[in-house]
This record gives sequence, structure tokens and C-alpha cells, in this order.
Amino acid sequence: MTSRTRPTIAVTMGDGAGVGPEVTVAAVVDPDITALCRPLVIGDALRLEQAADVMGLDVNIVTVGSVDEMTEAPGRVNVIDLALLPEDLPWGQLSAVAGDAAFRYVEKAAQLALDGTVQAICTAPLNKEALHLGGHQYPGHTEMLAALTGTTEVSMMLTAPKLRVIHVTTHIGLIDAIARIDAGLVERTVRRGWEALRRAGLEHPRIGVCAINPHAGEGGLFGHGEEEEKIIPAIQALRADDIDAVGPLPADTAFYLAGRGDYDLVVAMYHDQGHGPIKVLGIEDGVNITVGLPVIRTSVDHGTAFDIAGTGVVKVDSMLEAMRQAASLTARPASGAAR
Repeated sequence: MTSRTRPTIAVTMGDGAGVGPEVTVAAVVDPDITALCRPLVIGDALRLEQAADVMGLDVNIVTVGSVDEMTEAPGRVNVIDLALLPEDLPWGQLSAVAGDAAFRYVEKAAQLALDGTVQAICTAPLNKEALHLGGHQYPGHTEMLAALTGTTEVSMMLTAPKLRVIHVTTHIGLIDAIARIDAGLVERTVRRGWEALRRAGLEHPRIGVCAINPHAGEGGLFGHGEEEEKIIPAIQALRADDIDAVGPLPADTAFYLAGRGDYDLVVAMYHDQGHGPIKVLGIEDGVNITVGLPVIRTSVDHGTAFDIAGTGVVKVDSMLEAMRQAASLTARPASGAAR
């Protein structure tokens, strides 16, 4: 693809004390990635230089003021330098300064995406505790980007080589999650997942919807009728619109069936129900996609890994796959979700 047809992707550097700068600088100069898109890093140029040193990369980090100033060459890293981090920021330690900076990178990327300057956002990991220390009370990227884009409701989708999962609830306690789930939320979540898969090129996505209780309630033996109240009405409404959604399924059965290829997407009711299988089946190649935003956003499916930050041993596979998927999603217009 030429520079005119390849999308420009804003790549946020993440928490500067974690592995974000390392996976960012390595991914944006990968020839397979630059063949698909034009990466524009939002971060701190000095920290990227330090990350390149520990990764043993021979790169040319160049500060630009806008997309129009970007030029391309092997090993060149175009970065909008917010210059927020001190030169002596320790690797692998909680930092309010790094937490605030991580927010500022995403804030800038969201502005660029909303005005159409970039076609997608790909985020390196931030640290939630550092984010809060920096004065930004968000559970994570998903909720932050929803607020920055004025979006009332979004969903987290995780993808691995053998499995895709979308979550009805995410960063809340289990008791609160069960209270929040209702038929409307389940239905809207499935529709967002259906649309995302259609955008990814699947014409007829097959969707398995997990139950809340073990054995899908076992005919009333477990739970208090949550499946009948919160899930079955959603399934009925979805199937009436020709969306191939099946459930409520016992979660252990749903993930087994999806792993062997019966479903293109599993709908998890709460955070750990969906995250566990994904991380077993492919955390190193996993990607986090926020669906329901007015902009495309993908991310690595791992954290800041403070224990190895600054050592150069971090694997870059998840960041590479996140950038591939961001580029792929920009190539397809939204297909128009049912209802």
C-alpha cells in the first residue's frame, strides 16, 4: 500500500515506567507493520530513545508536530513528543508522573482520532494505580476512551488465535456485575460484538452467550432465575433480527465449543469469566479491542510488567498483532448493525 492508502495509527506509549515504551518502539519500526500503516507515536521521545537502547534497536526517533510533518524511512520513529517524563524516571516503579503522562498520551490520540487526523488508536499498557495517583480516576483505557469521546456505553473485546470474547461487564466487583446485568445490556453487548465481527469480514458471525450461574442455572437449582430474567429475553430479541446468538450456555461448555470452532465469539458476563480462557489460550498474541467507540482502538492484552520493564526482554507479539488488527479494521467501513 502507498502512503496515501495506508492508515495513520496513533500509538500511545503507555506508562513510561513499564514495558510500553519498549513494545512501542519495537513495533512501530517492524517492516511488516509499516507495510500496513503509518505509525505515529504519542509519548515522550527521550523515553523512547531509552527503550530503544535497552531493546538493542538502531532507530531514528524524530519529533514531529503533526501528521503532515511525518516522513517515512526504515528505522524512523515519528513521535509527537509531549515531554512529560523526567530523564531519570525509574523503570518498574509506580509513578504519579508516569500515570498522568499515560493519560495525556491517550487524550491527545483521542483528539487526533475524533478530528480524523488519524484513522485508529493502538495503546500500549498503562498502570491503573499509577493512573489514579496521577489524578485520573478511570478503571482503564476502555472507560477513559469512552469519556474522552463522549460515548455512553462501550464493550471490551479480547481476541486470541483460537478465541474471541466480548464482556457484558468488566472492571467492577462480581456482586455489582450481576446486579448491573440486564437483558438490555446483554442485547446491546451482543450487537456491538456482531458489528465488530462483521467489520472484521465475517458475514454471518456465530455467537455463544455465557450463562451467569454454573450449568446455566440447572433448571433453577443454581442462582435465582438470572438466566431467564437477564439473558433469554436478549437472545430472543437478537434471533428475531437474524443475529445467530445461542445461549445461555454454561461457561465451561461455551469456551470449549468456541475453542473447537463452533462459535466466532463468546459473550462473557463478567471480567474473569472471559479473561481467564483468553489468557490461557494466547495472552502473548492477545489483543484488546474497544467496540462501540466512534474511533477504532486496539491494545495489547497484557499489563505494564514492571518486573521486567527496562530490561529489553519483553515480547512484542501482542503489540504487533494489535497494530495489525487496527490497520485491518480501518480498511473496512462499518457494516451497519441490526437495529
